[in-house]
Amino acid sequence: MEPQDTPQTDETEQAGAVAKVRTMTWNIHGGVGPDRRRDLQRVVEIVRRHDPDIVALQEIDSRRSVEAADAFAFLATALGGNSRESRLITAPDGDYGHAVISRWPMSGTTWHDISYRRREPRAAIETHVHTPFGPLHLVAAHLGLSLGERRHQARLIAEICRQSLERTVILGDFNDWIWRGSVQTTLNRLFPGHSHMKTYPAFRPLFALDRVYCRPSEMLRESWTDPEARKASDHLPVFAELTMEERR
Repeated sequence: MEPQDTPQTDETEQAGAVAKVRTMTWNIHGGVGPDRRRDLQRVVEIVRRHDPDIVALQEIDSRRSVEAADAFAFLATALGGNSRESRLITAPDGDYGHAVISRWPMSGTTWHDISYRRREPRAAIETHVHTPFGPLHLVAAHLGLSLGERRHQARLIAEICRQSLERTVILGDFNDWIWRGSVQTTLNRLFPGHSHMKTYPAFRPLFALDRVYCRPSEMLRESWTDPEARKASDHLPVFAELTMEERR
């Protein structure tokens, strides 16, 4: 992804044609593949192959030896985009958390604490991406492992999104596969447009833990995954192509 400092205008946009925005969400498991080798370059290659405009990455981990002292900086530089990070755990040997990297500038970023009781700290990154086709309200998150924790976090994310009237997309690992009373029950009502690709475990996917939600629902043009990504993580990524009406 090559970053752009300001939204670009061309003849297609002026004509008011439908535009496409490609998003991606991926739990990269610290860049550790099934060979138990930590290799962030494999992650970069998978991302670049699909050339997303916006990518949310979970489980970025600098707490062990990697290609660079800071995995967050390494990925942001390698993917050539604007970055917003949430470093949830800070240790003497590095940090752990998730991030959003965008081809286009972002502004109005807010980090929402969605931690639950004494469980692992969690945060939702809320930001506004300045696409060439108008603003896109975005929330990126990595939810917890217990059912009660995820319910709590899903309600908080829903409340964050209700406060915006803009086109909205949620990207993340929701750690959720249960239908009744789950994250899906909460978010599907608010975001009828959503992916449902099986992503975990990567070698034989059974659960749709990683998803893209969007509003309005007609924004979601298509979604897919890439089985080749199993060599770089224990999750498969989810890609979604969104359509947006361009500015006049």
